Amino acid sequence: MLRVRGRSIAWIPPNALLLTIALLDWDRADGFRTLSWVVLAPGIAAALCGVWCTVSAAVLAVAVYEIEDHAWPHEFQSGLPDFILVVAGGAIAVLACAVRVRGERRMLHMQDLVEITRHTVLRPLPAGWGGLDHAAVYLAADSIARVGGDFYDIQPGPQGTRVLLGDVQGKGLGAVTAALALLGTFREAAYHEPALGTLAHRLELRMSRHVRYRVGIGCDDDPRFATAVLVGFPAADTSYVEVVNFGHEPPLVVAPGGVRPLPPGDGLPLGLGDLGDGLPPTTLRVPLAPGETLLLVTDGVSEARDAAGEFFPLRDRVAGALAEDPHAAEPGPLVRLVHDGTLRHSGGRLDDDTAILAVRRPPTADGA
Repeated sequence: MLRVRGRSIAWIPPNALLLTIALLDWDRADGFRTLSWVVLAPGIAAALCGVWCTVSAAVLAVAVYEIEDHAWPHEFQSGLPDFILVVAGGAIAVLACAVRVRGERRMLHMQDLVEITRHTVLRPLPAGWGGLDHAAVYLAADSIARVGGDFYDIQPGPQGTRVLLGDVQGKGLGAVTAALALLGTFREAAYHEPALGTLAHRLELRMSRHVRYRVGIGCDDDPRFATAVLVGFPAADTSYVEVVNFGHEPPLVVAPGGVRPLPPGDGLPLGLGDLGDGLPPTTLRVPLAPGETLLLVTDGVSEARDAAGEFFPLRDRVAGALAEDPHAAEPGPLVRLVHDGTLRHSGGRLDDDTAILAVRRPPTADGA
């Protein structure tokens, strides 16, 4: 816990305490003994050090007690009762340290598993992945788990690059498994499927199959749907993007000249397609020039509230930042702007998972 230049100094506090108690006891001339307080040293070691360091502190405490107690005249010696106290206290400290260290190892193992899960759901994306400039940030409402039901990914393929951002209903493990199911399908189908509408249909089928499976194993309270936005950047034409919206808030197009929302689309959330008219959601073709940025967010941003209950004014904040600095339309600064603004608006308290993704074709891109 305590390190200086990579070296542990956790042994210093218990030994300093042991030395201080011994000196105080040695310096007392009125017969008031503090020597039995050396039992505190292994207790401190149990909280800060490893098992062997705690054993050393316990043994040293017993040795100091014996040596110093016998140096006093017989009438001032603390004797056997305090000796038993020091020995028993040291033994309990060693046991407590062993339990603590075991718990810490299990916690570190769980943190590793959480990090693996997080990187599976939100895999790191290389710079320029899929020929796009991009930036993203994810804020989990559960700061310990650090992962939830919001998800995003970018998948290049022969037909161009596809982008997906979504938000699974609910929280917890059920939301994470649903997000993993959708991302697995997206990463594979986005590469192979030539039509964005077919990819959208594959995602709908995957969510429906996932829900049926979870119900079949008794997880009736699992998430039943997910809102999402699917965007295709065709390789053959850089003047537009294709968009399928599954009941999600429309992305914003951000450029130095201003901010505009994309059309909302008519798709139902993934997993609820059976409630519609049976027709696949419309694939919209929207003009988007190289250098214009698409800003996609989940409801952790749009529904963030301040102390007065007011929602975060995303579009107004972005427009205001663009008026001050046109470079705020670039993916990196744009994501930082939304991230910082959301946290300030909500006072740092997130009630929902939050994903923010900004993508654009580079201004000099030629569509290759």
